[in-house]
Amino acid sequence: MAILVTGGAGYIGSHMCWALDDAGEEIVVIDNLSTGFEWAIPPNAKFYRGDIEDNVLLAKIRAENEIEAIIHFAGSIIVPESVTNPLKYYRNNTANSRGLIEFAVEAGIRYFVFSSTAAVYGTPKSEESVDESVVTNPESPYGMSKLMTEHMLKDTSFAHDFHFTALRYFNVCGADPNGRTGQSTQGATHLIKVACEVALGKREKIEVFGTDYPTPDGTCIRDYIHVWDLVNAHLCALKRLRSGGKSIIANCGYGKGYSVLEVLDAVKKVSGNDFRVDFSPRRAGDAVRIIANSALIKKETGWEPKLDNLDLILRHALDWETALSSRNII
Repeated sequence: MAILVTGGAGYIGSHMCWALDDAGEEIVVIDNLSTGFEWAIPPNAKFYRGDIEDNVLLAKIRAENEIEAIIHFAGSIIVPESVTNPLKYYRNNTANSRGLIEFAVEAGIRYFVFSSTAAVYGTPKSEESVDESVVTNPESPYGMSKLMTEHMLKDTSFAHDFHFTALRYFNVCGADPNGRTGQSTQGATHLIKVACEVALGKREKIEVFGTDYPTPDGTCIRDYIHVWDLVNAHLCALKRLRSGGKSIIANCGYGKGYSVLEVLDAVKKVSGNDFRVDFSPRRAGDAVRIIANSALIKKETGWEPKLDNLDLILRHALDWETALSSRNII
């Protein structure tokens, strides 16, 4: 039976597909290629180009494949854009997820792994790492759109033979250690992606938004997790669901934080290149500091990160950015 990966041609989704391929799973991908690339998908995967809101396409996928589980990445992810265009996020992330959940129930697909986010917490009141008991307080429509989907998943699991794991990601970065895929979206806004592009001369500068936060150097602090560790957390979650595990919501991070300026200094060191950094006012929707307590997913699934090293993360990201220069991504 197959695993349906939505958004499987995108950054995290393509890594998920390669991890599933390495594990010998049958893979079905749906992606509209708005930010992803078909070449990023393993050749063994069956690919359908389109949107998850397309019920006709979903029916075709159902008719042509035996789907056992859904791993759901498709959606919009830019926090500042969600502030200026909230309805886009409530459509792409919430309404479309509702339709996909309904599809799963009607098709008898019992297992669902959801790409959620640490943005559901907003800025925690405590400077300690956050666990899943912390009260959620999204500061952006992006975070709220994901939280609403978590609630839909919980309610659906109570009403149907339907079991889910929602993984609240912290800041995902790096690239496949084997060089098969990485963050390839043009105009991406992820800090490490942009910093690597600037370090390699693909952009003129990087902009830091806000230097007056209540942190040691005045810039936001985040927990950065290697994408390969993250997708392996999904494999652990899927294995647990298949073994009869109950539905859970769990954090995915390393439990340590780096400020924006610390990350930029590390990129300069690892790349060996200096680059221009400009400073601008704060952006709406950015939390001050958020670091994961990931004890729950480790306890429930046995997940153990193996790439918890910022310099290694940056080396993989820079290597992928260099390889991307020779690839036609149009």
